Amino acid sequence: MIKRLVKNERGLTLIELLAVIVILGIIVAIAIPAIGAIIDNSKKDAHIANAQQLANAARLAISSGGFDENKNTFTMKELYDAGYLEKIPKSPGKKSKEYDENKSLVVVERTKLKDSNNKETGGENLKYKVTLVDSDGSFKYIDDKDVNELERSDVKLE
Repeated sequence: MIKRLVKNERGLTLIELLAVIVILGIIVAIAIPAIGAIIDNSKKDAHIANAQQLANAARLAISSGGFDENKNTFTMKELYDAGYLEKIPKSPGKKSKEYDENKSLVVVERTKLKDSNNKETGGENLKYKVTLVDSDGSFKYIDDKDVNELERSDVKLE
């Protein structure tokens, strides 16, 4: 009886094997674009995090009084040199380059606060706009965008 069972087992036919290969091909065709989108989104999120880090360093520089109180533009290099920002090693991605320290910057827009009668109260509202440029100076990942309103659609990838 055991010999009869062993003789009747044949394995996979060519058609069954082709069906498995086609199914695996379909799964791969669906998965590769999804993985590519996930990778792009993670690169954009990394640029946004770097922009927020740059803006936070500018906030720290303003609040600590390390610079002139009316200064409204801080380059990455100035923030590195003054100790408000640690070196950001590279921009995210396979062909990653460093950011241009002189062209990557934060611009602080200051607006006076006003009360309900439109009189100035003496306070200020600060808006931080960030620009991140690659080391060649030819490509802008983020171009003059408010750091509090940054979204993935505001980030360009090479």
